[in-house]
Amino acid sequence: MVGIKVFSGRANPELARKIGDYLGKPLGKIDASDFSDGEIGVQIQENVRGRDVFIIQPTCTPVNRHLMELLIMIDAFKRASADTITAVIPYYGYARQDRKVEPRVPITAKLVADLLTAAGANRIVTMDLHAGQIQGFFNVPVDHLFGSPVFLRYFRKKHIKNLIVISPDAGGVERARAYAKRLKAKVGFIDKRRVGKNLAKVAHIVGDVEGRTALIVDDMVDTAGTLVEGTNALLENGAFEVFACCTHPVLSGPAIERLCKSPLKEIVVTNTIPLGEKTKACPKLKVLSVAHLFGEAIRRIHDRSSVSSLFD
Repeated sequence: MVGIKVFSGRANPELARKIGDYLGKPLGKIDASDFSDGEIGVQIQENVRGRDVFIIQPTCTPVNRHLMELLIMIDAFKRASADTITAVIPYYGYARQDRKVEPRVPITAKLVADLLTAAGANRIVTMDLHAGQIQGFFNVPVDHLFGSPVFLRYFRKKHIKNLIVISPDAGGVERARAYAKRLKAKVGFIDKRRVGKNLAKVAHIVGDVEGRTALIVDDMVDTAGTLVEGTNALLENGAFEVFACCTHPVLSGPAIERLCKSPLKEIVVTNTIPLGEKTKACPKLKVLSVAHLFGEAIRRIHDRSSVSSLFD
């Protein structure tokens, strides 16, 4: 691991420390601070000339602040003559705006990709993108990791009988099918209609859920409105109980209150986004660490070995 330097922004330092522990590397020294008007200032406090630099920074709440901090850090490392700069973005913000679904709207997932490349990132590492085709928005290599190994390990230990894996929409059926294959379960999905931002209505359930335990699989949970409505629809259609696993716990607005009051048995998430006191506020939340996946991906990138074989 000689020649590698791992740094963290202020978005998720706890995850960064765990990744550093996995690699046996202390985090690099960097000072990120704010001017009185809100501008972000960054100073690297050690030599990085000729090194492979990895910057760990999810673009979670506050999204714009953490995204801007990441861009500034990339620029600082570029000007400090780092050999390569890899942006490790456990949660890629703006990913939901990946296409034009209405007239005169932006494609901000592509805009963010352009900003990261223009700032000087040579490679991107991220996890469970909202849509896999976002990788094509970049003109630099993208290593797309999956949270599925940690979720599958967790649910296998539960030995759930008569399981059906549910996608919350038609677009996520491929992900649900991959989970169902490995858990030896049935697969189904929720047919829903998007009626506004953070608002969808369930039309009907596709798949036989009568008497089965349902596992809803998604890439993220934001306000939890769709997740709770889907859970209610599954129970109304005869499901015995409902679990959920979502890689990115955005959990904005009324999400925690909705989850606590919902009939969900458990919602399992990862630590791509820091939750702080939210885990105490909702005992149904179970957080699993993906630090070892990111750590191993960083090791393999530095060693110029295969990352995809992590998920074989």
